[in-house]
Amino acid sequence: MQHAERELTTPVLLCESKGLLNPDAIGYSQKPIIQSNLKGQFPHKKKWNTWTIFGEEVLFTATIAHFDIGAVCLVYFLDYETERFFEKRITLPFARHVKMPEGVHEDIKFVDSRLSIHVTQTVDATHLYVSIADFDNETLHADVHIGNCAHEASLNVVIPRNRNTFQFTSKQHTLPTSGFLKIGEKRYDFNPDYCFTVFNFTRGIWPKETQWQWAMASQRSGGRRIGLNLGGQWTDGTGLTENAVFVDGDMTKIHEDVIFSLNPERMMEPWTIHTKFTDCIDLTFTPFFEREAAARRRGIKADFVQTFGYFNGKARLDSGESLSIRQLLGSCETFKAKW
Repeated sequence: MQHAERELTTPVLLCESKGLLNPDAIGYSQKPIIQSNLKGQFPHKKKWNTWTIFGEEVLFTATIAHFDIGAVCLVYFLDYETERFFEKRITLPFARHVKMPEGVHEDIKFVDSRLSIHVTQTVDATHLYVSIADFDNETLHADVHIGNCAHEASLNVVIPRNRNTFQFTSKQHTLPTSGFLKIGEKRYDFNPDYCFTVFNFTRGIWPKETQWQWAMASQRSGGRRIGLNLGGQWTDGTGLTENAVFVDGDMTKIHEDVIFSLNPERMMEPWTIHTKFTDCIDLTFTPFFEREAAARRRGIKADFVQTFGYFNGKARLDSGESLSIRQLLGSCETFKAKW
């Protein structure tokens, strides 16, 4: 059974004047045309920008988040071959100076003596600059240019629970990435032909108790740029999904829920992901690395597990093609929180 998801084609505000969900914003679009003008509802607003770079040798992620009562900035990397992993996290109470933009492609920065992130936008690219004096006892510098690919499709969806509880997410996939990451004397270079960024922009008023599952990948495979974005649990029962497949900049929207099957006690065992009623998505995900994180502070209790690995299987495109997915590098995660 497919959902009758409404496609938005003209710019729209996420909220009405009093901060309630604008009914005209409910649906999905292939361009980031939804302006996230959140207001009021303190302390329940949740906002984050995350850039995940899938390089040839290394995965690198930077996040700036604000949850009304404080800001969080985190940076981590994973060397695929050596499995060297390190994460740096900074939390600042209230942090009113950390301004989260309303638009998807706007400048943003997080500046602290321990960690700084500067993101500036041009017409064609995002410039991501990260500097950390002490990152696993070494200095870290990242200087990265991420293609905006404005002419290509992205996944933008507003998920309604009610007028007071709703979320907007924009997932930008297969963004060609150049530049470098340097940790101590070790330098990783990004080649835009083979290195791609997934940009996750999310704004909303989330339920007090929240859980989600998310699978993503952005890689070149068989000479094509392939992106996967599949989500579960947080969209259930809303009539909308964040499910899509991208091939060379074109998006096939999956108007159907997907089911994640996994062993929560052994997250490194293979996962399966498939559409609920059809064979549109039929994937197996085999992890090779697991990352865990937890938060216990100021009324927040959150548990997060992210695994990195390879997708295999198939996805059916709008054209009718059965797209073969073979050893596509990506990640799967589970999140559960009371916040």
